[in-house]
Amino acid sequence: MLAVRGRRSETQMVMTRRAFAATAAGLAGVMLAPQSPARADTPLDTPVAATRARSVVLVHGLYADGSSWIDVVPHLQNAGLAVAVVQNPLTTLADAVAETRRVLALQPGPVVLAGHSWSGTLVSEVGVDPAVSALVYIAARAPDAGEDFPALAKQFPTPPASAGVVVEPDGYAQLSEQAFLADFAEFVPAERARALYAVQGRNRVTLPSERTTVAAWRDKPSWYQVSSRDRTIDPDLERFLARRMGAHTIELDTSHVSLITEPRRVAELILAAAGLPPR
Repeated sequence: MLAVRGRRSETQMVMTRRAFAATAAGLAGVMLAPQSPARADTPLDTPVAATRARSVVLVHGLYADGSSWIDVVPHLQNAGLAVAVVQNPLTTLADAVAETRRVLALQPGPVVLAGHSWSGTLVSEVGVDPAVSALVYIAARAPDAGEDFPALAKQFPTPPASAGVVVEPDGYAQLSEQAFLADFAEFVPAERARALYAVQGRNRVTLPSERTTVAAWRDKPSWYQVSSRDRTIDPDLERFLARRMGAHTIELDTSHVSLITEPRRVAELILAAAGLPPR
């Protein structure tokens, strides 16, 4: 089931579920239609931002690349938004912040900044930019300024994917194939999951422990999507982060890669943050 929580009612309107046009043919390639676990098809009712955005910047996290957003992008474009996806270098926080700012500076504002997984770190750090009108976290980290996020995460159960992190002698890490298929890309059809495994980004092993200097969610309206069957970030940690920031929150009964298994619902949340009224 999908639950909704929120804040800032004085500046938000209520959004009912939107209908979207079908994704453009040919985008899928080898990307077969994902299948989330069976559940009731409940409507998405979440507050819509008062500020109407003109564009969206999407950032991917660890063990992925920009193609992880490919099923979400057409929904946003069909709604009239300009969309840009950051190719996160996964080297250092400074490098990732610089690349995100570079892409952000090219977009017409106001801009919604959305991140999946580790890139919630970038949403928190870069989201203070005046061009950013709203923040969206998709099964993501949401650190406070200067916070030791690994220490915070240790207060919650260790997710199964952690056991599958493989660190190579060059100081870069990735997920083993078994962990990627079972714990990261669960509910994604096998053929597509293997393709995603092949294109996963390798991150510098020190990157996940780097600390932000600011927390944009303290000042910017925020939306958060919890994945209740997440095996990469503990779902209770995601719920804690969403509550702490007072985000407008939805919960999807799916895996860590909700942007692949539930692209339409993820797009609906981003559209709400972009201030699009119901059709």
